[in-house]
Amino acid sequence: MPVISMRPNRLATLALSGAALILLCLWAWGAGYRCNPTPSLPVGLYRLAAGTPQRGEPVAICLSGPFADLAAERGYLKPGSCPSGLRPLLKRLAGLPGDLIQVDRDGIRVTPAGSPVACLWLESRIKTVDRHGRPVVSALTSGVIPAGSALVLGEHPGSFDSRYFGLVPLDSLRRTVPVFVWTPKEKNHD
Repeated sequence: MPVISMRPNRLATLALSGAALILLCLWAWGAGYRCNPTPSLPVGLYRLAAGTPQRGEPVAICLSGPFADLAAERGYLKPGSCPSGLRPLLKRLAGLPGDLIQVDRDGIRVTPAGSPVACLWLESRIKTVDRHGRPVVSALTSGVIPAGSALVLGEHPGSFDSRYFGLVPLDSLRRTVPVFVWTPKEKNHD
């Protein structure tokens, strides 16, 4: 009696697994899930959500024009689904129309409209060079955020955000909700 191998065809298994993974990724993308691999916000999985984004919430935005060109040229953003052909940025909504922005050597302070208290955003100092030593210029100035505009900031000192590309159209922001995020554990220096 001949011996029949019960060993599955590994190539077929690998191909089916790969196809299943691609289909899962396409489904997740279509369902509004986005992966954030950058330190601008906690690394993890986010979902695009309906509704108007509120101050402090994570938002997705597509850059356009010269800042999209700069991001592509310098490798700040990978290819993605935005009209520019780049990946959307995930940032925190830091300022809304009517808020006062103060830009100085300590960073960016935002005073919400109608509030007497300003908030200094941590790690928001404007740099003159990027992490590769290339010059960067800030398009952000102090003043009141005009109607229809917003300030978006990352949580990392090297984040490419409104410090460099300025205010963004408020209606271009997509509200995002963290699904699963993680942050690296800090070392205890006691």
